[in-house]
Amino acid sequence: MVTGKRKYRVLVAGANDKLGESIAALLPKNEYEPPVFAASVGEIRRLALESTMDLVVLNTPLKDEFGTRLALDLADYNIAVLLMVQGDVFDQVCYKVEDYGVLTLAKPVSRQSFYTAVKLLTAMRAKMLRMEKKNQALQEKMQDIRTINRAKWLLITNLQMTEDEAHYHIEKKAMNSRLSRREAAEEIIRTYDP
Repeated sequence: MVTGKRKYRVLVAGANDKLGESIAALLPKNEYEPPVFAASVGEIRRLALESTMDLVVLNTPLKDEFGTRLALDLADYNIAVLLMVQGDVFDQVCYKVEDYGVLTLAKPVSRQSFYTAVKLLTAMRAKMLRMEKKNQALQEKMQDIRTINRAKWLLITNLQMTEDEAHYHIEKKAMNSRLSRREAAEEIIRTYDP
């Protein structure tokens, strides 16, 4: 048993009771929370976005639309989507959605194929989460750089420092005040540009 791993939240949409029970039985309880079931597109959108679902399984056609547009919309929110379609439209649907990261599976599907698809989707979601975390760290680092550069510019403008002197001043202020360089730069901005 794997410990310390995140449990993924799964939304199953458009499934009849029998399929829903089969899907719930296939998902290992130590890796997945009990799946949530939804019928209408509005309910699916609400649950997927409000509950921050990790994986969404769409059994097409849904009761109020086919499901392709919904799959693309959910993928835009970095939700891993598995779109189950009849075999006769598989190529057409797959062509529309594969560039958006939506995994398509032709029905009828075996338990093993479905489980494999869910595990692939889980791996894709784990990678998306790591990328989101890295992206957030990079965004914060860029904001730090912008804030520090703005503080340097204010020191250069108001105190006639050189860029090196302004940089040293910010670092010294941060060290002496036990602040991060960004926090020290923010204090300088508040002082010279209220």
